[in-house]
Amino acid sequence: MASGNKTLVCQDPHSYGHKDIWQQGHNLLDSPTCLLFVQVSLITIATQLVDVCLKPLGQSSLVSQILGGVIFGPSVLGQNRMLTDTLFPIKGALVLETTASFGLMFFYFIWCVKMDIATLLKTEKHAITIGFSVFSFTLAIPTGVAYLLRRYVSMDKSLAHSLPYIALSQTLTVFISIAILLTDIKVLNTGIGRLTMSAAMFADIAGFALTVIMFATVQNRNGGMLTLLWIILSAIALFIIIIFVLRPAILWVLKRSGGGDSVNEFCIVCVFLSVLLTGFLSELVGQHYAMGPIILGLAVPEGPPLGTALISKMETICLAFLYPLYLAVNGLLTDIFSIDLQSVWIVTVIVVVAFFVKIGAVMLPGYYFNVSMKECCAIGLLLNGRGIAELSMYSLWTASKLLSEQEFSLMVVQIVIINAIITPLIRLMYDPSEQYHTGRRCSIQHTRPDSELRIMVCIHNHENLPTIINLLEASHASTESTVAVIALVLVELQGRARPILVAHQPHHTMGSVSGNSNHIDNALRQYANQNEGYVSVQSFTSISDFDTTYDDVCRVSLDMRANILILPFHKRWEIDGSVHVTNRSIQTMNIRVLERAPCSVGILVDRGILSGSPPLLMARATFYVAVFFIGGADDAEALAYGARMARHECVNVTVVRFLLFGEENSKDRKRDSDLIDEYRYHNVGNRRFEIFDEVVKDAIEMSTCIRRLIDYFDLVIVGRVHQESAMLQGHDQWSECPELGVIGDLLASPDFMTKASVLVVQQQRIRGRIAKHSNTVPNQRDQMVHDVPIHETSTASCTISVDKYDKI
Repeated sequence: MASGNKTLVCQDPHSYGHKDIWQQGHNLLDSPTCLLFVQVSLITIATQLVDVCLKPLGQSSLVSQILGGVIFGPSVLGQNRMLTDTLFPIKGALVLETTASFGLMFFYFIWCVKMDIATLLKTEKHAITIGFSVFSFTLAIPTGVAYLLRRYVSMDKSLAHSLPYIALSQTLTVFISIAILLTDIKVLNTGIGRLTMSAAMFADIAGFALTVIMFATVQNRNGGMLTLLWIILSAIALFIIIIFVLRPAILWVLKRSGGGDSVNEFCIVCVFLSVLLTGFLSELVGQHYAMGPIILGLAVPEGPPLGTALISKMETICLAFLYPLYLAVNGLLTDIFSIDLQSVWIVTVIVVVAFFVKIGAVMLPGYYFNVSMKECCAIGLLLNGRGIAELSMYSLWTASKLLSEQEFSLMVVQIVIINAIITPLIRLMYDPSEQYHTGRRCSIQHTRPDSELRIMVCIHNHENLPTIINLLEASHASTESTVAVIALVLVELQGRARPILVAHQPHHTMGSVSGNSNHIDNALRQYANQNEGYVSVQSFTSISDFDTTYDDVCRVSLDMRANILILPFHKRWEIDGSVHVTNRSIQTMNIRVLERAPCSVGILVDRGILSGSPPLLMARATFYVAVFFIGGADDAEALAYGARMARHECVNVTVVRFLLFGEENSKDRKRDSDLIDEYRYHNVGNRRFEIFDEVVKDAIEMSTCIRRLIDYFDLVIVGRVHQESAMLQGHDQWSECPELGVIGDLLASPDFMTKASVLVVQQQRIRGRIAKHSNTVPNQRDQMVHDVPIHETSTASCTISVDKYDKI
């Protein structure tokens, strides 16, 4: 058995029996099983520690995992001969490398199951052009440079022989490596991330064909053209067998096992056996053992039920355990002291040329398709990402004597260096949230009364639909001010590698997305039909990981020019009053949207199932809304939304303004009073809009007042952030849900017994700063700013002032 440049001549076949510490003179590490356990444990611990240290520096997990193996290799601790012979002896190399290779095969299979061929074929033209441009230029230029260096620069024979292969390896842009990199730096959901992923997929189609030819050439070094042709034809035959024999067989087994939304164990076992069989057949026809599982993974239907079931059973062990193990094993075989300086600069020339050629190859078609040069540079950097596919190829070439130990170590080092450079560079030069920073006012308060109100609703569960429809109906679509509804259905990414954002047409069958999306879209269309001429609906579906869905939410709200964005809460109230967390990732999404949103944001805490109130749209029953006003820009936005609702004939709005006793002359109170007076003036005579003041001494008294009032309402609107006040002291010291603010968190608490739903509003932030609402001058009411609702009649509105401390 050979391991690197070391050869194991013989082994005692009787030395592998069970031994324990109670047998004198026996070492547990003489057992291959115990040795494997120790090696895997040490490597895992080392990679995790390195990852913890490098994460703050913005490094990807790939760098940490390779370095975790390098620590135990001849570059660091491997210099200690006794330590190497004890923990990583030659006799244990075969078992460790076989385990890592087994994991690699299933890792490839899982990632290819995630790949959606249907959406790949629908990719935009510029992604296809960029992909083939990158492949063509990096195939031609670095390879040409390699042959020039071989001709005009003196180098050892080993490097001269392997230099063209090193240049060809720079051509590969493997979508798996790119997807892992995009996921690590959390840009998979952005526009650049999607374009990069699509371009990588198309570059990988050409790269895969090149890889098959390269492997066939390696296997046929001593044969003729006829043998090479037979190897390539055998690979094509394997492809046909997988597509037209194994795939139909798997689908038949799936259908016979019941189909539907679940997959039984027999079908899963059949798929696992198919992975092993295709790996064996790949080796049989002279290809890498991973080729068959890759094709099989592409052939297996992605998404539910089969793709989702496979990933749920295999993803954790493959991605979190076997994948890092394979990277670490390659780091373990890396010896940086075997590299000479002449080889370093020669290979560096090839790598650097390929690096900049890829960036240039993106810029050329990017300029033609009007993609900004900054984005082209970012995409070019991302497409330079390296990963496990390149490592496995270098490992195979080393075993086939195409690369020496020096060249293998050199290529591993260049993978680490390139990823170590591009990851922080991307984070530095590309901030996805920058595109959402707009100077344009997109809020309800700053929308003209006679202009269209654009409301975007994000829906995760169809059970929230009645409350959302009531909220939309209460927003009062009319001839003077129409309502545009932008609906984004949130579907968690399962069984796919590439996130999808689908824009639906009015009569779209929606066969490619879940039935849940179809049900939601139909309900919104019905609402639009009931308000024909006043309401328009546009539907989207985001199939994405909830940790990165915020990019889709912000992107759609920006493109559709929404005035307010309504988000779901991560908890659900059951009919018996119990509270359950639907998905904790939704809370993370909400927090990130609040930080980046290009418009105002509302988080809807839905308790509609507890109230049992009929739909406002159908029953035309009175809908009672309260606005709790304490002060600040967010409360001003809540007030503007509530005042608009008061124009609906079936909506009664009560504004409860909380005043702190003893602060009559404060500047903030006077400014808020001017704003309240504006709304009072413009709602004169509207008996569905009333304002009253509650004067309180402290937070306890305000909380008591809220508890006394809240059960009279179906919906309570409150601002998220308030100016500092003694009314909030005590409540602001703890918060279960910081995204709701102090009062919103109080109202959404399971301990707060009420049937009223809550809408927590945050007014649009301009580059992260809270906007100050406009001051108005009382004697200039003929020239009001457009941040107040239009009036309906000319008679006085009802105003009640409650000040129970006047006589104290």
